[in-house]
Amino acid sequence: MAKLSHEDILAFLEEATILELNDLVKAIEEKFGVTAAAPVAVAAVAEVADAAPTSVTVMLESAGDSKVGVIKVVREITGLGLVDAKKLVDGAPSAIKENISADEAEEIKKKLMEAGAAVAIK
Repeated sequence: MAKLSHEDILAFLEEATILELNDLVKAIEEKFGVTAAAPVAVAAVAEVADAAPTSVTVMLESAGDSKVGVIKVVREITGLGLVDAKKLVDGAPSAIKENISADEAEEIKKKLMEAGAAVAIK
């Protein structure tokens, strides 16, 4: 059997189809009793996913200088009436929305901060 150079192997890999590469990987796994999966990387991804909170709470720390604008945004976010939204803003610090995704919380925080409020995500 002729010995292949690295260049020969790389040339084959460049020209091979996905199916040919898949067959090659399977043959290597069977021949040498290995797997192409990266178990360490999978474990690391699982740890990162476990570390990220699955639900958060948006807290209104203060209304800032534009209380009316903040009340409008709170009404839009929560669906509360004017009186209830005003009570919520006047009672700061208070929870605006609870048990939501981090992405949704960031969007809400952005809206409230644009209106002049001080906001925290917990």
